[in-house]
Amino acid sequence: MERIAHQPFGPRYEPLSNGSVTDKVLPEMAHLVDSYWSQFPAMDPMWNKILAIYLVVIGILAWIGNGTVLYIFATTKSLRTPANLLVINLALSDFGMMVLNTPIMATNLYFETWIWGPFICDVYAGLGSAFGCSSIWSMCMVALDRYNVIVKGMSGQPMTIKLAIFKIMFIWGMGSIWTLAPLFGWSRYVPEGNLTSCGIDYMSHNPNPMSYLIMYTIFVYITPLSLICYSYWFIIAAVSAHERAMREQAKKMNVKSLRSSDDADKSAEGKLAKVALVTISLWFMAWTPYTVINCIGLFGYEGLTPLNTVWGACFAKSATVYNPIVYATSHPKYRIALKEKCPCCVFGNVDDGKSGSAEGQSQASETETKA
Repeated sequence: MERIAHQPFGPRYEPLSNGSVTDKVLPEMAHLVDSYWSQFPAMDPMWNKILAIYLVVIGILAWIGNGTVLYIFATTKSLRTPANLLVINLALSDFGMMVLNTPIMATNLYFETWIWGPFICDVYAGLGSAFGCSSIWSMCMVALDRYNVIVKGMSGQPMTIKLAIFKIMFIWGMGSIWTLAPLFGWSRYVPEGNLTSCGIDYMSHNPNPMSYLIMYTIFVYITPLSLICYSYWFIIAAVSAHERAMREQAKKMNVKSLRSSDDADKSAEGKLAKVALVTISLWFMAWTPYTVINCIGLFGYEGLTPLNTVWGACFAKSATVYNPIVYATSHPKYRIALKEKCPCCVFGNVDDGKSGSAEGQSQASETETKA
């Protein structure tokens, strides 16, 4: 914490001259920049412009998309179910990451170096870690909730407001632990790659930062990924077994279908599982490159360049765009509410919930919003 108390606040641009990507590094940031990066020439300014445009575009999309999700859930009573608190938490963490971090990184890309000093480096990296951790654990909790509903069924513990709040507290507790640890001496936050973003120190081979990075990877990437894969493996197995049994029974009775409203709900649960799997797959497609970069830095530097590290950071931020798109295209009840409040945001037909089994559709809509 001592480094935070004596740091200037705000942007300062004071170039040095060492003939590399570190040419414009601020004097007070020099001790945080790993010597490995000094061997690389400065990036072509074109790449900084491309990255800045990309970041601004996904930032605007994330602000609008997640802001809309928060607004719709806040103003639509039927969507405010206990399980949907996890969805709101996910949208909130995605929204917060892009609102707070996008302007900082975009400014750095314009100046082609980190201009905000060590204090904002800590703030930027800490917020990115907290929001990223919250997002992945929110998705993990959604997967576990779906496992509880679909696989365990009546024997599972129902989601309540208290349970949902407890899970959200756990999510942010995990984020806080891994965010604050570097500020108290377990690893540290440093400029990355082309020095326009800050993150965990993955270049040092000292036991302190290495142990933090290993534990961080286990608890913020591997563990939730394993739980998500476990949950959806059994969800898909349960839905497949149910569908197979229904088809076999229909053949024996010489009828086309045995579906009742409850069975329609089960089918909706299967569709929900597919939607959630797509969402989570997109999330991991965005974050895996950044995790791989961290692991490469941990076990050896070969292959790391300023360009691929900054692209890893940008891809990670793109995860914040995916969830609102999935909601808008795959959740009937959300689409109904969105069309009522913002008709121009919805394309195609929207099920008004009056056709077919009203009870089944209502339940299907509610369960879909949980993902």
